[in-house]
Amino acid sequence: MSTSIPSETLNTQTIAAVPTEPVWRLSVEQYHQMIRLGILSDDDPVELLDGWLVYKRPKNPPHRAATKLTRNALEAVIPEGWYIDTQEPITLADSEPEPDVVVVRGNTRDYLDRHPGASDIALIIEVADSTLERDRTSKQRLYTRAGIPIYWIINLPEKQIEVYTEPVVTSESIYQHRQDYQLSNEVPVAIAGQIVSRLLVLDLLP
Repeated sequence: MSTSIPSETLNTQTIAAVPTEPVWRLSVEQYHQMIRLGILSDDDPVELLDGWLVYKRPKNPPHRAATKLTRNALEAVIPEGWYIDTQEPITLADSEPEPDVVVVRGNTRDYLDRHPGASDIALIIEVADSTLERDRTSKQRLYTRAGIPIYWIINLPEKQIEVYTEPVVTSESIYQHRQDYQLSNEVPVAIAGQIVSRLLVLDLLP
């Protein structure tokens, strides 16, 4: 026999689950130590954002496809001296996000003793579906503060690519310029201040 729970009970349970006292923030070094000690593993769906352990939502097939299509397209056009990584950690001042796609200076062997940092990165890309609000707000502020020069959101619900440039650290910490590219547009790929190619948006979306 099924039993229904009164809505007021559900509301009380939901509110009780949200911390009402100050919560301890982790440093990047503390986060790394938790990984080294096995407290966190590769299978734990979390990343460090602004000192908080944030849950990483599961990826659906369109998200996976967009990530792979974008990686393949970028690998065909980026110049020598750069490489593409996908869904791997980068280390920032107070965070260790795992962007869907990132263009990194050098090659993989340059980072055997550390993850790439902000100064090593030319472009960060997040593929957004259910994460669109987070990618436009907290992730944008995070990448702005780090000085990441270009940030793309591959917006699956609205079938467009949002390109954010000109990071300026202010009280809001947002990129000063946003340009949206529709399915029929070509989005410029800029590396270290130079446009190296243009990709058709339609080719990057599933």
